[in-house]
Amino acid sequence: MQVQGKYDAKTFLTDKTSLTAKAFLTEQMTRAQGLRLKRLSEEAYQPAQYARDLSSSEAARRIQVLEAEIELADSF
Repeated sequence: MQVQGKYDAKTFLTDKTSLTAKAFLTEQMTRAQGLRLKRLSEEAYQPAQYARDLSSSEAARRIQVLEAEIELADSF
């Protein structure tokens, strides 16, 4: 019995890269991010923006948005 298969290096590298990207995206936020996000969400009166189970990338996004909102509010 002979097994035949087609090996495509481009597909393999893409799959491996996407797995690495998914692992990066699902990495839990750091303690520093959690503390900063909690402080900013309280300062912006948006406590729902803080959650303990956020990914690192989602925490970074929320921090950036809250900082922009606070900066805008301080400009008035």
